Amino acid sequence: MSRVRDYQAGSAPFRRPDRLARCFALASSLLLLFVLIPLLGTLLGTDLQSFRAALMDAQVITALATTFYAAGLATLLALLTGVPLAYLLARYDFSGKSWVEGVVNLPVVVPHTAVGIALLMVFGRLGILGKPLGSLGVEFTDALAGVVVGMLFVSLPFLVNTARESFEMVDPELERMAETQGATPWQAFRHVALPLARRGILAGALLMWGRAISEFGAVVILAYHPKTVPVLVYERFEGFGLAAAQPVAVLLILASLAVFVLLQTVVVPGREKPTWAK
Repeated sequence: MSRVRDYQAGSAPFRRPDRLARCFALASSLLLLFVLIPLLGTLLGTDLQSFRAALMDAQVITALATTFYAAGLATLLALLTGVPLAYLLARYDFSGKSWVEGVVNLPVVVPHTAVGIALLMVFGRLGILGKPLGSLGVEFTDALAGVVVGMLFVSLPFLVNTARESFEMVDPELERMAETQGATPWQAFRHVALPLARRGILAGALLMWGRAISEFGAVVILAYHPKTVPVLVYERFEGFGLAAAQPVAVLLILASLAVFVLLQTVVVPGREKPTWAK
């Protein structure tokens, strides 16, 4: 009961480890092992010589450059359009808001191969936008622009949702105070809300970039070329087997781990220790 009172008083935000925690830790460890064992098995099961050969393979290097560059462009486009959307969702109440939120999250639930077909219908050579843009020299089918479009579609929820949560954590009164001092709404956003939410926005951008570099289903249908790393992994597995695909898969896993390290060490602030651990 004393711990309940401490928690209600706000002095102990974390509970001490108890029997319940130990039981839950045992169950949780099974899920963590389910994630870690395949990844570690792939990393440790790849011999160094094959990995070095993959690093020196011109096709692999080109695929890596294409993947990272296209993911960066997709993230930049999402920052320019997704951050304003996140701010609108966090600060304003308007008709149809729940529908807008649903549209933002649609890419999470729609199978990505279906996304690829849908994008092909719009951005393909005979698509609604692909045909007129193609006459202007802008191609999406088997082009870098198609890779960017596929990555943007499937990964934008990570940026928008994370940025929205960050804006919601900023006290609106701070912006109102700035406006009472003569700042315009744009200035209040630019100098108050945006700087205070920047850590969450950066986290969302990194999450989106990490998700974009791993996209396969939407990209392979709309833009098989230029090859991204996930497409190259699939091609080598289909054509030459596991041994040929594994070193390239390791490179993709390492890139994902790099995003994870950035999130944990640069973006995500360290948590305070619980009072019982001090």
